[in-house]
Amino acid sequence: MKLLLVEDEQSLRESILTYFSAEGNICEVACDYRAAIEKINLYSYDCILLDLSLPGGEGMEILRALKKMNKNDGVLIISARHSLDDKVDGLNLGADDYLVKPFHLSELQARVTAIVRRKSFDGNNTIVFNEISIDTLAMKVKVNTNSLNLTKKEFDLLVYFIANQRKVVTKNAIAEHLWGDEIDLSDDFDFIYTHIKNLRKKLIEAGCQDYIKSMYGVGYKFDNV
Repeated sequence: MKLLLVEDEQSLRESILTYFSAEGNICEVACDYRAAIEKINLYSYDCILLDLSLPGGEGMEILRALKKMNKNDGVLIISARHSLDDKVDGLNLGADDYLVKPFHLSELQARVTAIVRRKSFDGNNTIVFNEISIDTLAMKVKVNTNSLNLTKKEFDLLVYFIANQRKVVTKNAIAEHLWGDEIDLSDDFDFIYTHIKNLRKKLIEAGCQDYIKSMYGVGYKFDNV
């Protein structure tokens, strides 16, 4: 998953960042209102973990800005505010969930995973695309009955392709989703080709059709046509 953590409390921010990064997620951070606005203007995320009280502005205003852009990023509000009015306001503005501090990191992860699952895969833990079956919790992939041994990046790439099936995705979008905003420092995306080539080879060798279509000069499309 590609996540944005908007949190000004350093100790909590570092705990969440360490926890999600250890699970292999791309987790970017914004410590204040201005940094968060800049991030959501430039990038898209599977889920944004949004604190409400921030230096320089209100988390609710970030949520309003996100919805005004018509972006589909999931939003989980994490706040010490526990009043019913705050919860109702956040959910009415378009947040997908609201978690009151303090919380266990395992519960935070479960709620983030549920949001991403609802938004991308209709709430299912198992993703099926023709002969491909993906268990997102166990991180296992099968083509028919054949199990695939994918690297973490190849697994994330396959899930990203299927979540965006039949859409053209650019090399830049793939790079940002799998490597985060650090990829901005690179002007060469040839390494993406290597990951896609390896994923395609493993799928085909397991008996899968070749669904990864190269769109010359643009990127790729995952399609069965």
